Amino acid sequence: MPSLPSSYLSTQSLTVLVPVYNEEESLPQFVVEMNRFLSQTPLPTTVLFINDGSTDGSLALLRGICGQDVRYEFVSLSRNQGLSTAIKAGIDHCHSTLVGYIDSDIQTTPLDFLRFLAFFPEYDMVNGIRAKRQDSFVKKLSSKLANTVRRTLINDGIQDTGCPLKMLKMEYARRLPLFHGMHRFLGALVQLQGGRVHQVEVQHFPRFAGTAKYTLWNRAWKPLVDTFGFRWIRSRWKNYEVGEVLRAESRVVDAPEAGPR
Repeated sequence: MPSLPSSYLSTQSLTVLVPVYNEEESLPQFVVEMNRFLSQTPLPTTVLFINDGSTDGSLALLRGICGQDVRYEFVSLSRNQGLSTAIKAGIDHCHSTLVGYIDSDIQTTPLDFLRFLAFFPEYDMVNGIRAKRQDSFVKKLSSKLANTVRRTLINDGIQDTGCPLKMLKMEYARRLPLFHGMHRFLGALVQLQGGRVHQVEVQHFPRFAGTAKYTLWNRAWKPLVDTFGFRWIRSRWKNYEVGEVLRAESRVVDAPEAGPR
């Protein structure tokens, strides 16, 4: 476990976002893995599932999981909206100082979040790198191609933007704009806000159950289109700094004293 200053720990909390789309076969084991992390994390932690319009038994499982353990919560979208929307919906329902993201397919382990914590508050986001990927040749090739093209076009330096293991400060997460493919540019969007991103190698495992939701089409062509969309957003992005604030609730107004008329 990382050695973090007690003064820092006392002010921090974590929400782990878990998008779910037709993962009923993986969810029970995912909870087993997540419980191992929850037993070791030094921060008050909530696990927030975002059911992205699943058509299998995932929602029923989430009701049972969250109904039995107060550390687990869920938000269920009315229909399938895609990974970017699911992540943004999760952020919109967070009340913590840090937010993590992990997929429910158990190809990464939440225990690696313990290593991420060591890089806060120095960095504003930590992004995982799947150094030894346990995927098919086609999946690894298409992902490598997409990452190369993205880095060439936007020069963000993020080695594995598709790694489903990330953590960032909530003040940066709140400012993430929602657009199609946003999840592919989380590191670049934090950098766009002036934030610092650190990258850490993480463990990667073969898929536990179910089938992958991505094909060669949405691993190659769609990321290319989204990259041009991000370039457009970046060219028009604005940051601002507040110099001074005077709010009505901060002012104390003395009531006039009653006097003789």
